[in-house]
Amino acid sequence: MVRTLDEDSATSSWRRRPRRSRRPMPLWQELPLLLILAFCLAVLIRSFLLQAFFIPSGSMEDTLLIGDRVLVNKVVYDVRDPRRGEVVVFRGTARWAPQQIQEPDPGVVGRFGRTVGDLVGLSRPGEKDFIKRVIGLPGDRVKCCDAQGRVTVNDVPLDEPYVVRNSPLEPPPNPRECRSRRFDEVVVPAGQLFVMGDHRLVSQDARCQGPVPIDSVVGRAFAVVWPSSRWATLSAPETFDAVTGPATAAGDTPAPVRPTGSGGVLLLVPLSAAAAAFARSGTPVRSRRRRLHP
Repeated sequence: MVRTLDEDSATSSWRRRPRRSRRPMPLWQELPLLLILAFCLAVLIRSFLLQAFFIPSGSMEDTLLIGDRVLVNKVVYDVRDPRRGEVVVFRGTARWAPQQIQEPDPGVVGRFGRTVGDLVGLSRPGEKDFIKRVIGLPGDRVKCCDAQGRVTVNDVPLDEPYVVRNSPLEPPPNPRECRSRRFDEVVVPAGQLFVMGDHRLVSQDARCQGPVPIDSVVGRAFAVVWPSSRWATLSAPETFDAVTGPATAAGDTPAPVRPTGSGGVLLLVPLSAAAAAFARSGTPVRSRRRRLHP
């Protein structure tokens, strides 16, 4: 195909035309878009990846103090089962009595703020959200105590440096109360966990409220993020490395592995993007607190 001189001239002329530069979006239009984007990212992160929790009680002292904020990984147990020694957040069964916290009426504005905060995972939880440490897995034999007053798992005694204030040995074991350190051997049912608080003197846990279904676990608490003076990771203590034994109760079928959920990685990029959006807008980030019961 032969092009004419006029066609070449028209093409060259079009190429020489100055391109219009894109006008930047005015701040009054850009700011709402950034806020909406940050909000949507926060909702996605809260629903599938990470969630912040506020500690209102001393049941996990001195590992977690009243007023601490912890981050919970909500996808880790979609790809593997919980392990002994990990700190988990879960929804209690009917036997787990919620703590009643009296608070003044926040008013219409306060209630709206709580609703928004709940959407992004920064407000109060439901009545039965608890945080404890995993002591026994399905099939484990958990009891207390040995000759030195220690909890044993599959006859292996646990040296628990994180237990600063333990329950007394004198009261007789009572399956309806958590006052005594001593309790009879429990074989953890398939698909459930035996959990205890680090502050055994005040913690209401599996000693008197029963094991917790793995399906009720929200996620693993892996870091203290506030206050800044208490930044720390929450790892499983080495004492649990010595524990071996069955993964399921004898004669029971193994607890089913929970299916892999969508978003099996911690999406830190959207989290950074949300923070960047707020920083660009010049709006300070003010979060409400999500609370856990003891």
